[in-house]
Amino acid sequence: MLRLQAPVDRVEPQRAERAALALSRALGDSKVDVSERGRAAFSRDESEARGEVPDVVVHASSADDVAETLRIASEHEVPVTPRAGGTGRTGGAVPVAAGLVLATHGMTGIVEIDRDDLVAVVEPGVVLDDLWTAVEREGLFYGPDPNSSASCCLGGNIAENAGGPRAFKYGVTRDWVLGLDVVTMDGARLTTGRRTAKGVTGYDLTALLVGSEGTLAVTTRATLRLMRRPPETATLLALFGDVHAAGRAVLAVLGSGAVPRCVELLDRQTLDAVRAAGNPIDPRAGAMLLLEVDGEPLHVEREAEKVGGAASDAGALEVLVAQDAAKRERLWAARRTMSPAVRKLARHKLSEDVVVPRSRVPRLLDEVDRLRELHGVGMLTYGHAGDGNLHTNFLWNDDDELPRVEGAIEGLFRAVVALGGTLSGEHGIGVLKAPYLGLEQSPELIDAQLRIKRALDPRGLLNPGKIFWPASHRAC
Repeated sequence: MLRLQAPVDRVEPQRAERAALALSRALGDSKVDVSERGRAAFSRDESEARGEVPDVVVHASSADDVAETLRIASEHEVPVTPRAGGTGRTGGAVPVAAGLVLATHGMTGIVEIDRDDLVAVVEPGVVLDDLWTAVEREGLFYGPDPNSSASCCLGGNIAENAGGPRAFKYGVTRDWVLGLDVVTMDGARLTTGRRTAKGVTGYDLTALLVGSEGTLAVTTRATLRLMRRPPETATLLALFGDVHAAGRAVLAVLGSGAVPRCVELLDRQTLDAVRAAGNPIDPRAGAMLLLEVDGEPLHVEREAEKVGGAASDAGALEVLVAQDAAKRERLWAARRTMSPAVRKLARHKLSEDVVVPRSRVPRLLDEVDRLRELHGVGMLTYGHAGDGNLHTNFLWNDDDELPRVEGAIEGLFRAVVALGGTLSGEHGIGVLKAPYLGLEQSPELIDAQLRIKRALDPRGLLNPGKIFWPASHRAC
């Protein structure tokens, strides 16, 4: 079922009021916001999930603030919703039980960039673009690149295990996090992981915390892996008659032996939205691939030839290549304006970031066509075809369309699981996908995860209503 609001009871206002008073005494009034306007600004994120206006918002500026906030909230049994940039797409930062929002976007320190050990140490409020600028100034590179990089924060990237177009070659956030400083719900501080290139001491709690969606602990500092910046990049744009030809071309490109860092696919409906936003794209094109290669100059030249040749042999109408920055920026313009262009098509937009084995991308595209026709729902698809992570978007205007949207979403999820895929590649489960978790995971696996949750948060106060609902146990 499509549920926009989690089935979680709102905390009693009296408990929240007592916690707010204790927080003001401990942190100072400037960090504790109980104003109606201030609280309302933290009731939503960039998803369709519906939450409650929190009773209090704490603006943390240090790890001490985070620890004291969680200790006081635990003492008063007030639920806490951690929040960094608030750019999530599944409701991870939406306070479904009201209570307290713990905002870490003010913790913006880039503590260290070590060129010798290839390590950066950052606080959770650092905006991703700012990290890129800082490390690239040193000739270094940080791989994850979600399209919200201008506004998303590292704390949210870590909570959701964010990915992006470059994930095919460089992986997702978990692959770049070496260690974390975190605070658990009772105010205890933990340091996990390492800053060395290797290390296998104890359980890998760092990997567990990355992608845990703020349900186990709150990050106060992260140690990130860096690498030397690739000296050259080339971008190719390939146009196709339809999305199925583009899907087959993805397999041809990857079968050529090339290792592009990006393989982005846009279907006809997405291209129409991009055209409507003023981007001149050949009207013959019913689909587009954006492909990018990087490395040493001679390597880039050879890889670009492989990629372009494979796309042409697979039936591309046209292949364009750009190697200088200005031309590359023009080719990427359509991809960067795509999400806002799609948002203009309907009042509501829900993006499902499903993943299938990349050899089955063409079959997934067939399923999208079938579901669009079966349910009469606006649907379009774009995303990271190189690693099988496609963003199927559902568009609607009125609540009376929700039953059809719900049917199409459940149909998509069932098809993805049947194809050997997974419900989320980078957005997380949050509120919106929680009812469907049982489609992919067994009751035994869900229960094992809940036991871990109870070990770190026995009263379920940290980001309640996210990932696990009672209804997720095979209820779909």
